[in-house]
Amino acid sequence: MKSKLEYIWLDGYKPSQSLRSKTMVRKDFSGKLEDCPMWNFDGSSTEQAEGDDSDCLLKPVAIIPDPDRKSSYLVMTEVLNADGTPHASNGRATIDDDNDDFWFGFEQEFFLINTDTDRPLGFPANGFPPPQGPYYCSVGGKNAYGREIIEEHLDICLEAGLNVEGINAEVAAGQWEYQIFAKGAKRAGDEIWLGRYLMERCAEKYGVSVELHPKPLGDTDWNGSGMHANFSNSAMRDSGSEDVFTKICEEFAKHIDRHISVYGADNDQRLTGAHETQSIDQFSYGVSDRGASIRIPVTTVEDGWKGRLEDRRPASNADPYKVAAAIIKTTTQALK
Repeated sequence: MKSKLEYIWLDGYKPSQSLRSKTMVRKDFSGKLEDCPMWNFDGSSTEQAEGDDSDCLLKPVAIIPDPDRKSSYLVMTEVLNADGTPHASNGRATIDDDNDDFWFGFEQEFFLINTDTDRPLGFPANGFPPPQGPYYCSVGGKNAYGREIIEEHLDICLEAGLNVEGINAEVAAGQWEYQIFAKGAKRAGDEIWLGRYLMERCAEKYGVSVELHPKPLGDTDWNGSGMHANFSNSAMRDSGSEDVFTKICEEFAKHIDRHISVYGADNDQRLTGAHETQSIDQFSYGVSDRGASIRIPVTTVEDGWKGRLEDRRPASNADPYKVAAAIIKTTTQALK
């Protein structure tokens, strides 16, 4: 029996990388990661190499079934140089969390775009629908747009084994969110990228595109899209000390540039201090404060200062690998 292995990687486009993939057909494939061979691709076609030295390598790092194709698997890969070293575009290789002490829950927001009008679903070709307010967690044909795509994506993700923990319609018309949790930064990043891949492919069927720009509607009174990063390590989960959380937040305040530099292109258009955001050049934190840079969930306090923090600054187009790497570095420094 022959199987289809869809090798997925991130290209070298700037300021935001895109997903690429190609199919390998294997006979009598076991379905195990260790049996996925290294592969290569033409890096000169993806902004990752020059034409006279174009080979880049694909190192398999995660595999899940692909319920949407017969006898198929999705293989997430890292891009390596021809000599086996991590490529400059390889954000996964920057993560320093060998023991998976850090847990991440990413909230991936996005817009679904009508490719005929280049406007979000629910928007007329010219102008705007009624102001936002009725669309968040909405139901009904006047407020919820693209539900069939979202439901199909959820079913496929769950069947594939991705740890999607929920979905909801977001504040703007045509805007949605799904949440993915994983123990280990690399695994969390893998699952977000695989979830993004499946979303793109689901939307393809309906002639719809997925927009990850953090402020696709520009300078209007419509919400942007983020990828809020919920995170914890063992000290946060077990200490029961307000001081631990204060130290972490105060350390984050010292490293605004470190985080904003990897929190997504054009994020300045979203982090304005309006629409449930803090300004991009400022830092604040507070319990249950969705206008802060970092929100301390009320459940963390109620559980005796045991739990997580939510960094609300990452944009919807941010690379979760790079976001996680920055969070791990700052949190580790805070608790030395």
